[in-house]
Amino acid sequence: MNPNKALWEKGDFTRIARGMRASGEALVGELGVTPGLRVLDLGCGDGTTALPAARLGADGLGVDIAANLVAAGNLRARAESLANWRFREGDASDLQGLADNTFDLVVSIFGAMFAPQPDAVAREMVRVTRPGGRIVMGNWIPNDPTLVAQILKISAAYSPPPAAGFVSPMTWGLEDMVIARFAGAGVPRDRITFVRSTYVFEHPGAPSELLDDFSTYYGPTMNAFAAAEAEGRAHALRRELDDLFQAQNVSAKSTETRIPATFLKVTVSI
Repeated sequence: MNPNKALWEKGDFTRIARGMRASGEALVGELGVTPGLRVLDLGCGDGTTALPAARLGADGLGVDIAANLVAAGNLRARAESLANWRFREGDASDLQGLADNTFDLVVSIFGAMFAPQPDAVAREMVRVTRPGGRIVMGNWIPNDPTLVAQILKISAAYSPPPAAGFVSPMTWGLEDMVIARFAGAGVPRDRITFVRSTYVFEHPGAPSELLDDFSTYYGPTMNAFAAAEAEGRAHALRRELDDLFQAQNVSAKSTETRIPATFLKVTVSI
Protein backbone atom coordinates (compact mmCIF):
# COMPACT_ATOMS: atom_id res chain seq x y z
CA MET A 1 0.00 0.00 0.00
CA ASN A 2 1.03 3.61 -0.60
CA PRO A 3 2.69 4.59 2.74
CA ASN A 4 0.94 7.97 2.75
CA LYS A 5 -2.43 6.31 2.24
CA ALA A 6 -1.66 3.84 5.02
CA LEU A 7 -0.71 6.69 7.37
CA TRP A 8 -3.98 8.59 6.95
CA GLU A 9 -6.20 5.52 6.94
CA LYS A 10 -4.52 4.14 10.06
CA GLY A 11 -6.45 6.23 12.52
CA ASP A 12 -9.66 8.21 12.20
CA PHE A 13 -8.92 11.85 11.50
CA THR A 14 -12.63 12.66 11.76
CA ARG A 15 -12.14 12.56 15.54
CA ILE A 16 -9.55 15.34 15.30
CA ALA A 17 -11.47 17.28 12.65
CA ARG A 18 -14.48 17.70 14.94
CA GLY A 19 -12.50 20.24 16.92
CA MET A 20 -11.43 22.12 13.78
CA ARG A 21 -14.87 22.89 12.31
CA ALA A 22 -15.26 26.48 13.52
CA SER A 23 -11.85 27.54 12.20
CA GLY A 24 -12.48 25.77 8.91
CA GLU A 25 -15.74 27.62 8.42
CA ALA A 26 -14.12 30.94 9.32
CA LEU A 27 -11.30 30.38 6.84
CA VAL A 28 -13.69 29.55 4.01
CA GLY A 29 -15.71 32.65 4.87
CA GLU A 30 -12.65 34.74 3.95
CA LEU A 31 -12.22 33.19 0.49
CA GLY A 32 -15.03 34.93 -1.34
CA VAL A 33 -16.88 31.74 -2.23
CA THR A 34 -20.01 32.45 -4.29
CA PRO A 35 -22.74 30.23 -5.76
CA GLY A 36 -21.52 28.32 -8.79
CA LEU A 37 -17.81 28.79 -8.07
CA ARG A 38 -15.94 25.63 -9.05
CA VAL A 39 -13.84 24.53 -6.08
CA LEU A 40 -11.40 21.67 -5.50
CA ASP A 41 -10.38 20.80 -1.93
CA LEU A 42 -7.21 18.68 -1.87
CA GLY A 43 -6.47 16.55 1.17
CA CYS A 44 -9.98 17.44 2.25
CA GLY A 45 -10.46 14.90 5.03
CA ASP A 46 -14.15 14.59 5.85
CA GLY A 47 -14.95 18.14 4.74
CA THR A 48 -13.81 20.65 7.36
CA THR A 49 -13.33 23.29 4.64
CA ALA A 50 -15.16 21.53 1.80
CA LEU A 51 -18.62 21.54 3.35
CA PRO A 52 -18.56 25.23 4.38
CA ALA A 53 -17.75 26.02 0.72
CA ALA A 54 -20.61 23.78 -0.40
CA ARG A 55 -23.02 25.53 1.97
CA LEU A 56 -22.08 28.82 0.30
CA GLY A 57 -23.13 27.36 -3.07
CA ALA A 58 -19.79 26.25 -4.53
CA ASP A 59 -19.85 23.38 -7.01
CA GLY A 60 -17.06 21.27 -5.66
CA LEU A 61 -14.99 18.18 -5.35
CA GLY A 62 -13.06 16.99 -2.32
CA VAL A 63 -10.10 14.70 -2.98
CA ASP A 64 -8.33 12.73 -0.26
CA ILE A 65 -6.01 9.74 -0.28
CA ALA A 66 -7.79 8.06 2.66
CA ALA A 67 -10.83 5.99 1.72
CA ASN A 68 -12.33 6.23 5.21
CA LEU A 69 -12.24 10.04 5.13
CA VAL A 70 -13.76 10.16 1.65
CA ALA A 71 -16.61 7.94 2.83
CA ALA A 72 -17.13 10.14 5.89
CA GLY A 73 -17.19 13.27 3.73
CA ASN A 74 -19.77 11.86 1.34
CA LEU A 75 -21.89 10.80 4.31
CA ARG A 76 -21.76 14.32 5.77
CA ALA A 77 -22.64 15.87 2.41
CA ARG A 78 -25.63 13.55 1.97
CA ALA A 79 -26.81 14.28 5.52
CA GLU A 80 -26.94 17.98 4.63
CA SER A 81 -28.40 17.38 1.14
CA LEU A 82 -25.42 19.12 -0.45
CA ALA A 83 -25.79 17.69 -3.95
CA ASN A 84 -23.38 20.33 -5.27
CA TRP A 85 -20.41 18.63 -3.61
CA ARG A 86 -18.85 15.17 -3.77
CA PHE A 87 -15.78 13.45 -2.38
CA ARG A 88 -13.49 10.93 -4.08
CA GLU A 89 -10.18 9.20 -3.49
CA GLY A 90 -7.10 10.64 -5.16
CA ASP A 91 -3.46 11.58 -4.84
CA ALA A 92 -2.58 15.30 -4.74
CA SER A 93 0.59 14.62 -6.72
CA ASP A 94 -1.29 12.91 -9.57
CA LEU A 95 -4.84 14.18 -10.06
CA GLN A 96 -5.96 11.56 -12.52
CA GLY A 97 -9.23 12.27 -14.26
CA LEU A 98 -9.18 16.01 -13.58
CA ALA A 99 -8.84 18.15 -16.70
CA ASP A 100 -6.62 21.20 -17.08
CA ASN A 101 -8.07 24.63 -16.20
CA THR A 102 -11.09 23.16 -14.40
CA PHE A 103 -11.39 24.98 -11.08
CA ASP A 104 -11.84 28.62 -10.05
CA LEU A 105 -10.40 27.89 -6.59
CA VAL A 106 -8.15 25.10 -5.36
CA VAL A 107 -7.95 24.82 -1.57
CA SER A 108 -5.69 22.61 0.52
CA ILE A 109 -5.65 23.18 4.27
CA PHE A 110 -3.11 20.91 5.99
CA GLY A 111 -3.74 18.34 3.28
CA ALA A 112 -1.58 18.39 0.15
CA MET A 113 1.40 19.43 2.28
CA PHE A 114 1.61 15.79 3.44
CA ALA A 115 1.83 14.33 -0.08
CA PRO A 116 5.35 12.93 -0.62
CA GLN A 117 6.11 14.62 -3.97
CA PRO A 118 5.78 18.37 -3.32
CA ASP A 119 6.96 19.56 -6.75
CA ALA A 120 4.38 17.34 -8.43
CA VAL A 121 1.72 18.65 -6.04
CA ALA A 122 2.46 22.25 -7.05
CA ARG A 123 2.34 21.36 -10.76
CA GLU A 124 -0.95 19.53 -10.38
CA MET A 125 -2.60 22.34 -8.42
CA VAL A 126 -1.55 24.86 -11.07
CA ARG A 127 -2.61 22.56 -13.91
CA VAL A 128 -6.21 22.14 -12.74
CA THR A 129 -6.72 25.83 -11.84
CA ARG A 130 -8.15 28.00 -14.60
CA PRO A 131 -6.40 31.22 -15.67
CA GLY A 132 -7.63 33.94 -13.33
CA GLY A 133 -8.28 31.41 -10.57
CA ARG A 134 -6.59 30.97 -7.19
CA ILE A 135 -4.85 28.37 -5.09
CA VAL A 136 -5.04 28.71 -1.30
CA MET A 137 -2.97 26.50 0.98
CA GLY A 138 -2.75 26.31 4.75
CA ASN A 139 0.56 24.78 5.86
CA TRP A 140 2.06 24.13 9.26
CA ILE A 141 5.35 25.95 9.91
CA PRO A 142 8.54 24.10 10.94
CA ASN A 143 9.80 24.89 14.44
CA ASP A 144 6.80 27.10 15.13
CA PRO A 145 6.17 27.12 18.89
CA THR A 146 2.45 26.36 18.59
CA LEU A 147 0.62 23.06 18.82
CA VAL A 148 0.84 21.08 15.59
CA ALA A 149 4.43 21.94 14.68
CA GLN A 150 5.44 20.91 18.18
CA ILE A 151 3.40 17.67 18.08
CA LEU A 152 5.16 16.68 14.87
CA LYS A 153 8.57 17.73 16.18
CA ILE A 154 8.19 15.77 19.43
CA SER A 155 6.75 12.76 17.59
CA ALA A 156 9.68 12.73 15.16
CA ALA A 157 12.13 12.46 18.08
CA TYR A 158 10.51 9.17 19.09
CA SER A 159 10.13 7.75 15.57
CA PRO A 160 12.56 5.86 13.33
CA PRO A 161 14.50 7.95 10.78
CA PRO A 162 12.53 8.57 7.59
CA ALA A 163 13.26 6.62 4.43
CA ALA A 164 15.87 7.88 1.98
CA GLY A 165 14.50 10.65 -0.21
CA PHE A 166 11.86 11.71 2.30
CA VAL A 167 10.88 15.38 2.05
CA SER A 168 9.40 16.77 5.24
CA PRO A 169 5.84 18.08 4.81
CA MET A 170 6.86 20.97 7.05
CA THR A 171 8.92 22.43 4.20
CA TRP A 172 5.58 23.69 2.81
CA GLY A 173 5.67 26.13 5.72
CA LEU A 174 8.83 27.81 4.37
CA GLU A 175 8.14 30.72 2.03
CA ASP A 176 11.25 30.16 -0.10
CA MET A 177 10.32 26.52 -0.66
CA VAL A 178 6.76 27.43 -1.63
CA ILE A 179 8.04 30.03 -4.09
CA ALA A 180 10.48 27.54 -5.63
CA ARG A 181 7.83 24.85 -6.03
CA PHE A 182 5.33 27.11 -7.73
CA ALA A 183 8.10 28.65 -9.85
CA GLY A 184 8.74 25.12 -11.12
CA ALA A 185 5.08 25.04 -12.12
CA GLY A 186 5.42 28.33 -14.02
CA VAL A 187 4.07 30.78 -11.44
CA PRO A 188 6.06 34.02 -10.99
CA ARG A 189 7.00 35.21 -7.50
CA ASP A 190 4.79 38.30 -7.63
CA ARG A 191 1.69 36.11 -7.90
CA ILE A 192 2.31 34.41 -4.55
CA THR A 193 1.42 35.99 -1.21
CA PHE A 194 1.84 34.84 2.37
CA VAL A 195 0.20 35.63 5.68
CA ARG A 196 0.35 33.90 9.06
CA SER A 197 -3.00 32.89 10.46
CA THR A 198 -4.42 30.78 13.29
CA TYR A 199 -6.47 27.61 13.56
CA VAL A 200 -8.05 26.76 16.90
CA PHE A 201 -8.45 23.19 18.12
CA GLU A 202 -11.50 22.90 20.36
CA HIS A 203 -12.45 20.00 22.60
CA PRO A 204 -15.24 19.57 25.19
CA GLY A 205 -12.94 18.29 27.87
CA ALA A 206 -9.49 18.58 29.42
CA PRO A 207 -6.30 18.93 27.33
CA SER A 208 -5.31 15.37 28.29
CA GLU A 209 -8.51 14.13 26.62
CA LEU A 210 -7.64 15.96 23.40
CA LEU A 211 -4.21 14.33 23.57
CA ASP A 212 -5.97 10.97 23.90
CA ASP A 213 -7.68 11.66 20.56
CA PHE A 214 -4.37 12.53 18.90
CA SER A 215 -2.61 9.45 20.29
CA THR A 216 -5.49 7.17 19.29
CA TYR A 217 -6.67 8.62 15.96
CA TYR A 218 -3.94 10.86 14.40
CA GLY A 219 -1.65 8.78 12.18
CA PRO A 220 1.69 10.53 12.86
CA THR A 221 1.15 10.48 16.63
CA MET A 222 -0.04 6.89 16.54
CA ASN A 223 3.16 5.88 14.74
CA ALA A 224 5.28 7.78 17.27
CA PHE A 225 3.60 6.00 20.19
CA ALA A 226 4.05 2.60 18.53
CA ALA A 227 7.78 3.28 18.04
CA ALA A 228 8.16 4.67 21.56
CA GLU A 229 6.36 1.67 23.06
CA ALA A 230 8.76 -0.69 21.30
CA GLU A 231 11.67 1.12 22.95
CA GLY A 232 10.07 1.48 26.38
CA ARG A 233 9.71 5.26 25.92
CA ALA A 234 5.94 5.64 25.59
CA HIS A 235 5.58 7.21 29.05
CA ALA A 236 8.20 9.82 28.19
CA LEU A 237 6.44 10.68 24.93
CA ARG A 238 3.10 10.94 26.70
CA ARG A 239 4.62 13.23 29.34
CA GLU A 240 6.14 15.57 26.74
CA LEU A 241 2.94 15.81 24.76
CA ASP A 242 0.78 16.24 27.86
CA ASP A 243 2.98 19.12 29.00
CA LEU A 244 2.62 20.66 25.55
CA PHE A 245 -1.18 20.39 25.47
CA GLN A 246 -1.53 21.75 29.00
CA ALA A 247 0.78 24.69 28.34
CA GLN A 248 -0.91 25.70 25.08
CA ASN A 249 -4.51 25.52 26.28
CA VAL A 250 -5.95 29.05 26.46
CA SER A 251 -9.38 28.13 27.84
CA ALA A 252 -10.16 29.35 31.34
CA LYS A 253 -12.69 26.53 31.81
CA SER A 254 -11.68 23.13 33.13
CA THR A 255 -14.45 21.55 31.05
CA GLU A 256 -13.09 22.63 27.67
CA THR A 257 -9.87 22.98 25.72
CA ARG A 258 -8.96 25.65 23.18
CA ILE A 259 -5.52 25.54 21.62
CA PRO A 260 -4.50 27.96 18.84
CA ALA A 261 -1.99 26.87 16.22
CA THR A 262 -0.21 29.15 13.77
CA PHE A 263 -0.04 28.28 10.08
CA LEU A 264 1.21 29.80 6.84
CA LYS A 265 -1.61 30.81 4.49
CA VAL A 266 -0.42 30.78 0.88
CA THR A 267 -2.39 32.40 -1.94
CA VAL A 268 -1.35 31.82 -5.56
CA SER A 269 -2.97 33.80 -8.38
CA ILE A 270 -3.01 31.91 -11.67
